Amino acid sequence: MTERRGLAKAAALIAAGNITSRVLGLVRDTVIAGLFGATGAVSAYRTAEFVPRQFYDLLVGGMISSALVPVFSEYAEKDRRVLWHVAGRILSLAVVVLGGLVLLGELLAPQIAWLLGGDGLDLALLTRLLRLTMPAMLFLSLSGIVAGLLYALKRFVYPAFTAATFNAGIVLVTLVGAWIFRWGIETVALGLITGSVAQVLIQLPGLRGAKLGFKFNLHHPVLRRIGKLYQPVILGLVVTLFQTSLDRRLANGTGASSLAWMQNATTLIQFPIGLVSVAISLAILPTLSRYAAQAMGKSDAAPEANRHFTETLFSGIKIVLILIIPATVALFILAEPIIRLLFEHGQFTPADTAQTALALRFYLLGLIFAAVDQPLIFAFYARQNTLTPALVGIAAVGAYLLAVFAPTLFRPLQMTDLVLADSVKQFSHVLLMLWLIRRWGSLRGHGLESTALKAALAAAAMGAALWAGRRWGESLLLPVSLTNETLLVLGLSAVGGAVYLGGIALLRVEEIGLLVASVRERVSGF
Repeated sequence: MTERRGLAKAAALIAAGNITSRVLGLVRDTVIAGLFGATGAVSAYRTAEFVPRQFYDLLVGGMISSALVPVFSEYAEKDRRVLWHVAGRILSLAVVVLGGLVLLGELLAPQIAWLLGGDGLDLALLTRLLRLTMPAMLFLSLSGIVAGLLYALKRFVYPAFTAATFNAGIVLVTLVGAWIFRWGIETVALGLITGSVAQVLIQLPGLRGAKLGFKFNLHHPVLRRIGKLYQPVILGLVVTLFQTSLDRRLANGTGASSLAWMQNATTLIQFPIGLVSVAISLAILPTLSRYAAQAMGKSDAAPEANRHFTETLFSGIKIVLILIIPATVALFILAEPIIRLLFEHGQFTPADTAQTALALRFYLLGLIFAAVDQPLIFAFYARQNTLTPALVGIAAVGAYLLAVFAPTLFRPLQMTDLVLADSVKQFSHVLLMLWLIRRWGSLRGHGLESTALKAALAAAAMGAALWAGRRWGESLLLPVSLTNETLLVLGLSAVGGAVYLGGIALLRVEEIGLLVASVRERVSGF
């Protein structure tokens, strides 16, 4: 119970950072939508920012959970001197390699623009935006490595708020650039650079006591170990990079505004994933890594460690289910009111709202699967098995490709085909992961089915209340205005939350009590 309470407490802290980040992310996209609408210029920016983000995911982002945190966690327990030694070399290597890639990206920006832009975008604008955003690759990567080090040290506060700092930088620079200097979409790209630099700076106080230096040496045995762990991951990420690049090119081919609509819907999807799934997965990863190291040893404590490993994993998954199921139902029913409130201002039209809501509902078909998938992937990483998730990822991309191109046998490709294919990919991935994880023990006996059923029943009651409340509220709160839209969304959210929590309490779901207790503890600590 103490271990589970500690996990819930760590998850609550990370979730607090994610709440701040996701709120600022919504503010960011609201500002972009209000200033620039859902135009081809916004799609060009979304395509340009995709490049440094994807290279970060490919070279560092996937390494954090799959290799850095497990290895850093091991040395954080054993020998801090070796930890600083290894971390310094990884940071030095990142500066040299990524600095070179930034320069290469600046030179090849026109070719990258042609490859990703398709026929629907202004390639000259896309090239300019690519050159502005490319340096973010380096700073995002440095921030990610430092975050991995701090997670291993269980210093969750600073990395928990890096994404919030990133989004705040984009918002501030965009507003200043657009309102004061009358810059165009380029001001958002400058905000991206500012936010990525701020991510690094905000974490520096967390490195107290660290003895890091520039040490460019590729021959340390721990570096080879991290590289060995990461090799399968990078294979899977290359395939994913191909899929996401294809997704953007195809989206740009279905219309100049398609990518902007899809990105706004993705922002809403990423809110519960970041708040729930990512927070819980990061919270349990150091503990899973510790139990995995004991379970894979040859001592008498191995069976007990393996039991604790499984209990920790399924406790995390149950918390994910309790929180993500009602979020899915609420977003599905309240899609239009939420999108109108957040985005339908300035250049963002009612037609854009309708298309964004359509994309959102297709994305929601895969939300629960995507959320459950994250802790499953981290469980394999904790056991230093990076090959299995990579192979599953490749298989899931195959399912995506089938789902994308099957409709084109009968008609032209549509935006909704791409969104539905993403949900098919999420479903395929989690199904394979659950099938493979059975070798660690039966999926039964951990209360997953009971928790999912109780959460679904409470969410169904909540959904009925939201459906009725939306119809009544929209007729009552006329004419449509920002105040009335805010009252509608906040009122329905309060009603839905109360109905769901009441249902969960009546059904006696244990994990919700742990979450409430950890939040109370965190609040009282402040």
